[in-house]
Amino acid sequence: MKRFHFIAIGGSAMHNLALALGQKGYQITGSDDAIFEPSKSRLDQAGILPEKFGWFPEKITDDLDGIILGMHAKKDNPELKKAIDLGVKIYSYPEFLYEQTKSKTRVVIAGSHGKTTITSMVLHVLNYWEKSVDFMIGAQLEGFDTMVCLSEENDFVLIEGDEYLSSPIDLRPKFLWYKPHVTLISGIAWDHINVFPTEEDYVKQFETYIDSIVPGGVLVYNEADSVLEKITNASQNTIRKESYNLPEHFIEEGVTYLTTDEGDLPLEVFGEHNLSNIAGAKWICQLMGVDEADFLEAIAGFKGASKRLEKIGDNGSSFLFKDFAHAPSKVKATSEAVALQFNKQHKVFCLELHTYSSLNPEFIGQYKNALSAANEAVVFYDPEALKIKNRPPLSVSEIKAAFGSDDLLVYTKPDALHEFLYNHPWDNSVLIMMSSGNYGGIDWQVLKEKVLSF
Repeated sequence: MKRFHFIAIGGSAMHNLALALGQKGYQITGSDDAIFEPSKSRLDQAGILPEKFGWFPEKITDDLDGIILGMHAKKDNPELKKAIDLGVKIYSYPEFLYEQTKSKTRVVIAGSHGKTTITSMVLHVLNYWEKSVDFMIGAQLEGFDTMVCLSEENDFVLIEGDEYLSSPIDLRPKFLWYKPHVTLISGIAWDHINVFPTEEDYVKQFETYIDSIVPGGVLVYNEADSVLEKITNASQNTIRKESYNLPEHFIEEGVTYLTTDEGDLPLEVFGEHNLSNIAGAKWICQLMGVDEADFLEAIAGFKGASKRLEKIGDNGSSFLFKDFAHAPSKVKATSEAVALQFNKQHKVFCLELHTYSSLNPEFIGQYKNALSAANEAVVFYDPEALKIKNRPPLSVSEIKAAFGSDDLLVYTKPDALHEFLYNHPWDNSVLIMMSSGNYGGIDWQVLKEKVLSF
């Protein structure tokens, strides 16, 4: 029985990998200084929740088959130091995933935006037609117990390919580990400025990624992205290149329809970015053995990935959505999608600045006009987030100037934001909450009741 220890086991991706390996029959242990729900309950149910939180070097022994190191750990982590001293093999998450899938056909979904949704779409279609594949995805998907599946028998593995760093001691982008046979890139929009300080640095990672595709492999790319199209055309890698674009569609009585040869297909999702995602997902599914007619039948029932334009509730006239959007391109795409879909509703768009990039004065200007489709635009940041990230305070005038709107409502105190949201008249309105944070600890049940009470 192989034995692996996870340093920082509580993360969303890390705990799912731990669960998948446990299901595969491996002996798993782990440590973390804090573990939150749902990771905590899921690890506990699997019998691999650490008895105590913290770092315990005595857990590291030379008979381990390996250490899997998460990004939450620091370089000076005492368990990591012990592993180095003992010479135990240390894997980053993507390195270990590659080692587990070297004999499989690797299909990787990459890009600055949309990769979770496209991966979810592909998995939804494959699951609809009972086609089993291994996978790793960055969000919980309806019909799947875990976000990671690793088997001995499946020929394909579908991986969401992130461009962020592999581990505290491996500063390469995760997706450079995967060496895909088939890949999709949804678009390139500068992000992660703490790692890639210039747009050129960021784009370079995707150029290197395209060169890492296995010779003879396939690159599916969004031709609407001029930067992506340029570097795709410039690549000398001996690969097949296939483009996709926004498909024909229309909106009628609040429902988006895809125009197809088989007729007009009503969809559960909406927005041009999601329609573009569908076009890309169709290419990937066809390359994995699903024909167009079967794809369309399955995709009609796709309701979206968790926290990606996720509908929390509606009463027929008022709607509440939660969206993971935080990068400027994602915020703009989500805002425009909601504005088009709900053109008769009063639209309130609330964005929390939570990431290192979004709180950086040199980057925040990238958000200009990102919320311009709203009737009321709200920006919130918690000063505590600035302290944690060691960032100087942002003034209200700086934020308004960056977003290009003097009418922007800016809140820096959680109580003030909550009071605004709880007491707003929500009749015939749509509220979308965009962030990877928690809006200063907002009570989602109270907010839902307030929005839907009109």
